[in-house]
Amino acid sequence: MSASAVFVLDLKGKVLICRNYKGDVDMVEIDHFLPLLMQQEEEGLICPVMSHGNVHFLWIKHNNLYLVATTNKNSNASLVYSFLYKLVEVFTEYFKELEEESIQDNFVVVYELLDELMDFGFPQTTDSKILQEYITQEGAKLEVAKSKVPTTVTNAVSWRSEGIKYKKNEVFIDVIESINVLVNANGSVMSSDIVGSIKLKTMLSGMPELRLGLNDRVLFALTGRDKGKTVAMEDVKFHQCVRLSRFESDRTISFIPPDGESELMSYRINTHVKPLIWIESVIEKFSHSRVEIMVKAKGQFKKQSVANNVEVRVPVPSDADSPKFKTSTGHAKYVPEKNLVVWTIKSFPGGKEYLMRAHFGLPSVENDEMEGKPPITVNFEIPYFTVSGIQVRYMKIIEKSGYQALPWVRYITQSGDYQLRTNA
Repeated sequence: MSASAVFVLDLKGKVLICRNYKGDVDMVEIDHFLPLLMQQEEEGLICPVMSHGNVHFLWIKHNNLYLVATTNKNSNASLVYSFLYKLVEVFTEYFKELEEESIQDNFVVVYELLDELMDFGFPQTTDSKILQEYITQEGAKLEVAKSKVPTTVTNAVSWRSEGIKYKKNEVFIDVIESINVLVNANGSVMSSDIVGSIKLKTMLSGMPELRLGLNDRVLFALTGRDKGKTVAMEDVKFHQCVRLSRFESDRTISFIPPDGESELMSYRINTHVKPLIWIESVIEKFSHSRVEIMVKAKGQFKKQSVANNVEVRVPVPSDADSPKFKTSTGHAKYVPEKNLVVWTIKSFPGGKEYLMRAHFGLPSVENDEMEGKPPITVNFEIPYFTVSGIQVRYMKIIEKSGYQALPWVRYITQSGDYQLRTNA
């Protein structure tokens, strides 16, 4: 079971718009939502599901709005939350910013969307590209559009329209991996993993069938091939277009793609990752006078690769002033509102080592407040490179008209949650 009704409230708990899908929960029950939330906030125990009698409120907050679903059954909470987040995504696609003003300015469209997104408490058409074919933001267009519902809505392939035509048939594949690393003050890697996603930009005519081949360890084991490097992917999640039964039986990723941009799949690789940019720091505090910071950054990846737009963020005491910097490359700047020194290096080749020194004055009166020791964080992006070694082995494109299409593949590694603790 899913939601009985969906409400959009402002921060004072006033209902801006709502849709009653099943009629089995009294609509005035929503008046209890904000008092319950305020009571929980006072107790410091905010819970994503709240109950009043036999009515349950499942809610999320976005900007200056609360999106609330009510139910009096033992509903599938993860389904309801997926729907609420999908609602935010669709509204944002339509109105660019989802906030109180955009709801008030687009009442008619919001009602139309709430009608199409859910039926009798169950999610229906939630793809914004398909919804935009027949729910438009211009009132005049709306009347015309209503008379003809796109075949996509009744299609088995609800994420792709029929009759798409391109002069040049191409598909762009981006393999993007984010590295999460936590290094302790002694230089030991405490935790690390890789979170990856494969994104598509599809510009293909008709209803093509695509097959994607990766160097997947399970597939290679199934087929008795163990040549070359393979990767063991965990927590694999697919776009709804992928035929899951086919993947489960023989690990083939087979699908009819959505038109334009989409995320085909995401995965996690639980492996020990060597930090690609290694940071060593010495932070010396001389009380009542100054703080000296020395940071060394080393690229621990192949020499032929280059990290772009590297940012090393070094925390400094909140009462520091009069900054002076010296860098062997790039430039450093003080960001006082965040108590940080940000060292930016546009281009950082593998195997290179760079130095940054900073000097700050400290007030003669000691700051009594105990300050924590925030970690150094690093942001970067390395094109044409993946840490895990994942590879797109092939992309087959089959379409009944038999056209030739070009697949293009690009690999990118970037920093995720990348932290190095300091002794200072």
